[in-house]
Amino acid sequence: MTPLSFEKGYSKLMRWDAIAVFIFFFLLVTVLGFVAARWRRGDLNQIHEWGLAGRRFGTVITWFLLGGDLYTAYTFIAVPAALYGAGALSGWFAVPYTVLVYPFIYVIMPRFWSVCKKHNYVTAADFVRGRFGSRWLALAIAFTGILATMPYIALQMFGIQVSLEAIGFPTVIPIFGVDVDLPLIVAFLILAAYTYSSGLRAPAMIALVKDVMIFIVLFATIIYIPYKLGGFSKIFDAAHMKTLAAATTAKAKGTAPAFNDLLGSNQYLAYATLALGSALALFLYPHSLTSILSSNSVKVIKRNVSLLPIYSLMLGLLALLGYMAIAAKVKPLADLGNNGSIPALINAFFPSWFSGFAFAAIAIGALVPAAVMSIAAANLFTRNIYIEFFHRNANETQETNVAKMTSFLIKFGALLFIVFLDKSIVINFQLLGGVWILQTLPAVFFGLYTRWFNRWALLIGWLVGMVFGTWTVFSNNIKSTAPIDFWFIHVPAVYAAISGVILNLVLAVILTPVFEMIGAGRGADITQPEDYAEATAPVEPPEIGQEALG
Repeated sequence: MTPLSFEKGYSKLMRWDAIAVFIFFFLLVTVLGFVAARWRRGDLNQIHEWGLAGRRFGTVITWFLLGGDLYTAYTFIAVPAALYGAGALSGWFAVPYTVLVYPFIYVIMPRFWSVCKKHNYVTAADFVRGRFGSRWLALAIAFTGILATMPYIALQMFGIQVSLEAIGFPTVIPIFGVDVDLPLIVAFLILAAYTYSSGLRAPAMIALVKDVMIFIVLFATIIYIPYKLGGFSKIFDAAHMKTLAAATTAKAKGTAPAFNDLLGSNQYLAYATLALGSALALFLYPHSLTSILSSNSVKVIKRNVSLLPIYSLMLGLLALLGYMAIAAKVKPLADLGNNGSIPALINAFFPSWFSGFAFAAIAIGALVPAAVMSIAAANLFTRNIYIEFFHRNANETQETNVAKMTSFLIKFGALLFIVFLDKSIVINFQLLGGVWILQTLPAVFFGLYTRWFNRWALLIGWLVGMVFGTWTVFSNNIKSTAPIDFWFIHVPAVYAAISGVILNLVLAVILTPVFEMIGAGRGADITQPEDYAEATAPVEPPEIGQEALG
């Protein structure tokens, strides 16, 4: 097979049939995004209607929304690209973490939903404010959620850009002598418009179309490409040959190998902590919690947590596209680095019209989470920063209008992020988001079970964890795993999110009795034990009807 490569000069490579298919499906979901405002109609001037769709989603809609929310352009582009470029450590940890997370969330999330439903909480920071009686701790949770979400949204915008480049669509167009990323700006404006008008209903409706398209592309790639390459044994052999070549090069240079198809013994701790840290962080992200809170009952949440591992099976198969790209000897698309490997693979094996369909699926797969993420971050800003510190007497319409405008500004910030920063390290920034968001675990997840921690101890622990995690990543060239050498402590490479949250927790445990001794009072807890009780109710069999179908 001839390696496929792309060079600059898009006018010669524009594939009009692929572009036509791409535009058709992009327009289809755009229409659905605006139509969604009339779906399960509610007063979109109320933030719980705009930002949580009135908490009315049943099992099927929640499943598609959570799936579209958690399995994104990052899944289709960045995970197999990491497997293609660096091997098992960088790419494969995403598979076990999505296996680890669901038993944990099965216990945690119903309890979270119950107390939030009881008190009409819209964000995790709302819960922390009510549980610990501290608006400053709630501010820290809100700030962290917004900060951690920004690179995640940028990654979705990058997925759209990759899809456009893969079909030969010019992503940089000179206008009055200035290079403008016009198609990406147009996609941003469309996304911003239907998110503003329809709120969470838009990504929920689009998620139905997106997941059907993604599954079609998935089954086509994991069946047809291995068949053409001669089976999975040859694919794994090719990955192993790359490992041997990398080892030879590394030995000559006296450096560590750049690629390993299997984990080396010195990578076990990094791999385990990446998986564990990512699993603990996944449902601390604002967009994950927003999708959970849009569900209409605890039963819906438990059913979905039981069904979502289907996506984990998909992710495992999808990650192997990275090794398929190695076996096919594809050359990544120009200027995209390893992130261009999977688009090049699809272009090499499928007709142009199907490539257009596949990249439309990836782009739409980026729109759904980007919309939910911007809504979730906007909810945090509005409820826990604007209302709490600037306008306590704002009515529901004012509150929702601020959320809508904030959602727009957050997406615009993510657009600037992807336009001006080095795209090759986008996935590293996403992992940095995991370092940040995991520092909210003591206040949010532990807070669901205990009030033992002092609010000031939690706040100091959060601050130290944030500073330590951020410093560790940036001092290591924006790599999220780094060894720890401090006095008598010597630890091999470990995910900075885990080391940061351990330091965070240790400080919170030590400082809590200290603050109690000096009389630093606790805030009022407005929740009651019975507010969490619904989470322990037995799960009834799924109904065949409207509630079960969403």
